[in-house]
Amino acid sequence: MRNVTGRLMLLDTASLYFRAYFGVPDSVRAPDGSPVNAVRGLLDFIDRLVRDHHPDDLVACMDADWRPAWRVELIPSYKAHRVAEERPSGPDEEEVPDTLSPQVPVIEAVLDAVGIARVGVTGYEADDVIGTFTARARGPVDIVTGDRDLYQLVDDARGVRVLYPLKGVGTLQITDEAVLREKYGVDGAGYADLALLRGDPSDGLPGVPGVGEKTAAKLLAGFGDLAGILAAVDDPEAALTPAQRRRLTEARPYLAVAPKVVRVADDVPLPEVGTALPRAPRDPAAVRELSARWGLGGSLERLLTTLAR
Repeated sequence: MRNVTGRLMLLDTASLYFRAYFGVPDSVRAPDGSPVNAVRGLLDFIDRLVRDHHPDDLVACMDADWRPAWRVELIPSYKAHRVAEERPSGPDEEEVPDTLSPQVPVIEAVLDAVGIARVGVTGYEADDVIGTFTARARGPVDIVTGDRDLYQLVDDARGVRVLYPLKGVGTLQITDEAVLREKYGVDGAGYADLALLRGDPSDGLPGVPGVGEKTAAKLLAGFGDLAGILAAVDDPEAALTPAQRRRLTEARPYLAVAPKVVRVADDVPLPEVGTALPRAPRDPAAVRELSARWGLGGSLERLLTTLAR
C-alpha cells in the first residue's frame, strides 16, 4: 500500500457476485452444463468498471469470515438468520444458493490467473478489508458494493466514494457526501451511527425500537453523533420526547456494543500484495484452461482486452 497513490478500486466481491448471480440467467452455462452466470456476470462487471472508471489499482476484497466471532459475541443475532450450519471451529457456513456455491472457487481461480489482487483476512469480513485499504490509501478510492454499510467510508475530502449498483450491475449510483445528505441527512462519518440506531434486519441488527431512519437522522442532526445523543438522554433539559428518552435509555446495552459491530475495522493485518491493475494475465496457461473448462469466452476475453489497454 505504500506506493498506492493513484485511484484505488476496492470490490466487495461477494456482494457483486451475488448481484451477478441473480442478474444473469442461470441458462449461462459451462460446456458440461454447470451454471457460470455469477462468474461471467462478475467478469463483465469488472470489465465495465475498469473501462468506465479507470482505476490504477484494483483489489477484490473477500469474506474470509462472513460472521466474525468477535461481532457475534457482542450482538448474538448478528447475521444469525443466514447461518446454514454452525461450526465449532472456523466460520459458520453461510446460506448460499446451491448453484452459486460451486462458482465461487471458479471466480477465485480466474481472478488469480488474471492477476487481480484478491485479499481476505482470517477473522474479518470483506468490509473490514475494504475499510483498512481505504484508511491506508494515499489517493482517491472507489468502493464498489451493493452493501449500504460501506457508505460510512464516504469522504469527499479524501476522494472516497461508493459505486452502488442500483439495478443488477448495470447502473451505478456514484455515492458521495452530497448524495448521503440528500438521502439520509448525514455525511459518511454519520452513516454508521444512523445505521446502528435504525437497525438492519438483513444483518440481524435490532436497532433502537421505535427509532426508524427518519427519527435517527433527526436525532443526529440535533445532537451531532451517538455520543451527543446519549449525553442528551442524561440531560433532562435536552429536546427529546419522553418516548425517545425511554427507548434510548432501554437500548443502552445495545448502543454500548453496536458501534464496534457496525463500524468497519480499519486496522486489519493486510498481507503484502501487489494491487496494480494487471495489463497482462499473471498465468496465461491457467487463463486458457479456465476459459475452455468453464466456457468463459467473451466475458474473459473482453476483460483481458480492456486490461491490456
